[in-house]
Amino acid sequence: MPERRKVSGGGRVTWRPLRVVEVTGPSMVPTLYHGDLLLVQYGAPVRPGDVVILRHPFQQDLLVVKRVTERRPGGWWVRGDNTFAGGDSTDYGTVPQELVLARVRARYRPLAKGQRSAAAVLGWAVSALRPVRSASSRLRAR
Repeated sequence: MPERRKVSGGGRVTWRPLRVVEVTGPSMVPTLYHGDLLLVQYGAPVRPGDVVILRHPFQQDLLVVKRVTERRPGGWWVRGDNTFAGGDSTDYGTVPQELVLARVRARYRPLAKGQRSAAAVLGWAVSALRPVRSASSRLRAR
């Protein structure tokens, strides 16, 4: 399901592919939970506050999801929303721009196996699909 987007200069139309990825682990709780599905856009512009998919700087076959906090010389400073989980720029430093692959556009929480009552399904329906918005402009790296 690609998104069509005009590019300045010549009126060319490019395609920025949208893909679905699954979250594993607790590093982005409470924004994202283990098992959430994310709609991500590869090649989208990134700015501070965005949630992104990136290649781990030391294990480049591993993809991780983090929040971009600020631009620094050499790339981006990224943090997990769960300060107790670790595994972000406080451990591995600035992430080079070329390792930031995609921007998260929306989060979808699948219906849990135990959610069968009308109230549980209604609660799920209200919260299942949400855009993943940028954090406050006051967000800063530590």
